[in-house]
Amino acid sequence: MERARTMQQLGQTRLDVVINEWRSIVARPAATAGELAGNMDALYRAVYGTDFGSLDVADVKASAEAAKLELFDLYLTLRDRVGDWRTLGLMDGPAPGAVRHAMRVLRYTIDIVGEVAIDHSRPRAGEAPMIAFAGPPEWTLLHPALAAGTGAEPRAGDLLLMRGHLHNSAAIARIGDVDGQFSHVGIVHIDRNGRRWLVEALIEEGSVWTPLDDVLSHSLVRAVLLRHRDAGLARRAAQVAAERVANGRRGLLGWMPYDFSMELRGDDTFFCSKLVGYGYARASGGELTMPSFPTRLSMRNRDFFDRLGVTATTTFAPSDLELEPAFDWIAEWRDYRVTSTIRMQDILMSKLFDWMDEHDYRFREGLGIAVMALLGRFSSVWPAFAKDVLVRLGLPKVPANMPVRTIATIGMLHKTAQPVLERLVSLDRQRIETTRRPMHPAHVQDELERFRAASGDSIGYLVRG
Repeated sequence: MERARTMQQLGQTRLDVVINEWRSIVARPAATAGELAGNMDALYRAVYGTDFGSLDVADVKASAEAAKLELFDLYLTLRDRVGDWRTLGLMDGPAPGAVRHAMRVLRYTIDIVGEVAIDHSRPRAGEAPMIAFAGPPEWTLLHPALAAGTGAEPRAGDLLLMRGHLHNSAAIARIGDVDGQFSHVGIVHIDRNGRRWLVEALIEEGSVWTPLDDVLSHSLVRAVLLRHRDAGLARRAAQVAAERVANGRRGLLGWMPYDFSMELRGDDTFFCSKLVGYGYARASGGELTMPSFPTRLSMRNRDFFDRLGVTATTTFAPSDLELEPAFDWIAEWRDYRVTSTIRMQDILMSKLFDWMDEHDYRFREGLGIAVMALLGRFSSVWPAFAKDVLVRLGLPKVPANMPVRTIATIGMLHKTAQPVLERLVSLDRQRIETTRRPMHPAHVQDELERFRAASGDSIGYLVRG
């Protein structure tokens, strides 16, 4: 009681009070799609508009674990209602996007609370990456419907939704009409010997089976297990996807190239979410088709899409799974040591895409990038052992179907974004050292706009006009 009185005298607010205010917004009724969108917009504004300076850091740290559970419950409350909202005809027009915006800001809030709980610690130089769903148990949030003690044990047909740390991961997450927080998905397959695999479509490898343990230890920042409620259908979907990939890799080419077009039609080549959608569509006899709420690729400046080979205007992005009502959000894990950097990377990537559209920035490669792209193209036909040597040297593995222009664009994206990201991370660390609070996303956006204004007509390899 004395602490609460002191906080009130200092003009500070307890985190649980703020969360209860957000919960009251979630509880508002909605009879139309417009009302639902209005409620979700109000929730987004309430969470995003929270002044970090009004919250007592010691209170946030002391209540962090309870707060994360409350915030995750708010997130699940939204997600578990999607099916009912859809049945009632409320998930039309702007409503799906508004729900996604609210979900995204709740996830970032959980990240920030978790970062405060570990005193904003970061990985030490050379430290091994954390294994997803391992490490501190409080880093994994479980759906409360799970029986106590079951943990996040993957089953056949589960979908593993992920976010990596690379700039192209951020681009995949942010490239659509609604910003996402996930960049990849695969389907869990358990073979007849009980070995666990992730059947997935990778840019550098095409469609493959990867040992699940290798995936979980591959420098992930976020990982989510989604589970279909029909276990039999889930097993069949995994089997369908696994057999399609195995048969494809036994073909004339010996591999199944990645589908850079992002088109939903056809089943000769796949990108990641198209592959898991294929498995469930075939296993269900066409009754379950995904995505229920597709991503639109609506940028007016198509230069970036053209360079990557993207021809679709509507696609199935990994983050679209957030609104798939047939799946339960079983468990969500994140590495709180890295989430602040990924948050900066997300905001930066969204800004880069905004600048492309609003100010007509386009990538322009110089001689160095052109040479790098040509070398990368030549390396794509090298034997596997030679490619592995390049990977150990820190160079990317280039698939045989990746054009020179696409290789150059990925290289330019990294070289443009990385220096700006390092600047943002440095500013965030300075803010934490002086205030014990991270930069608010609004302040990050302001900093990026100041940077653009000072940079003139070129930002890295992005050139205006």
